[in-house]
Amino acid sequence: MITVTICMGSSCFSRGNAGTAEAIQRYVAENGLQDKVAVRGCLCEGECKNGPNIRVNDTLYENVSPDMAVDIISRQLEAQT
Repeated sequence: MITVTICMGSSCFSRGNAGTAEAIQRYVAENGLQDKVAVRGCLCEGECKNGPNIRVNDTLYENVSPDMAVDIISRQLEAQT
């Protein structure tokens, strides 16, 4: 299982992480990945100037778009198989 943490602090949220959260949730649901991907939010990753940020397991990804987030998750899933 991979854990995706979406920063929902005001800076990341205003830079587009609301759309990133929607894209990730849609990707997980459409591909039946609920048992492989845990999605949660956090208030701040402390890297506001580099946002929007997401964390996949222990790796922080900065300046992430919705499409990038889905690609990152897809690659992580492929690496686990």
